[in-house]
Amino acid sequence: MDFEIRLIEKEEMEVIIPLLQQLNPSISYEILKKRLQQMLLQNYQCVGAYHGVRLVGISGIWMLTKYYVGKHLEPDNVFVLPEYQGKGVGQQLFDWIFGYAKSKGCTASELNCYTSNETGQRFWEKQGYELVAYHYQKKL
Repeated sequence: MDFEIRLIEKEEMEVIIPLLQQLNPSISYEILKKRLQQMLLQNYQCVGAYHGVRLVGISGIWMLTKYYVGKHLEPDNVFVLPEYQGKGVGQQLFDWIFGYAKSKGCTASELNCYTSNETGQRFWEKQGYELVAYHYQKKL
């Protein structure tokens, strides 16, 4: 199955919120919308996978430069609708993302994955990612 993969325009970005709600059911629509507006001011972008006109998968992307890795792309909040999982959406999405990252001069990609997300961990390893660090968080 082929999907159209493309950046979602800032003006259309609210279309991702229903998918984000499925990924994060404990966060309200209003909070997700407010956070998305703040993220857009910080150079957040989102890539969408479309089946016809239906948005079936998303991945947020951040382009960053850090001392230890250089310019890199960080995907986050990756989600594919359950009825489209296992149909190649994730693979096509990340083929596009890696090509985009290279076209922008990125030399690597890094991401966070929950320790409890074993399916995600297998997917990332299949994409060529290696576990190299732990991500810590402290609520303030």
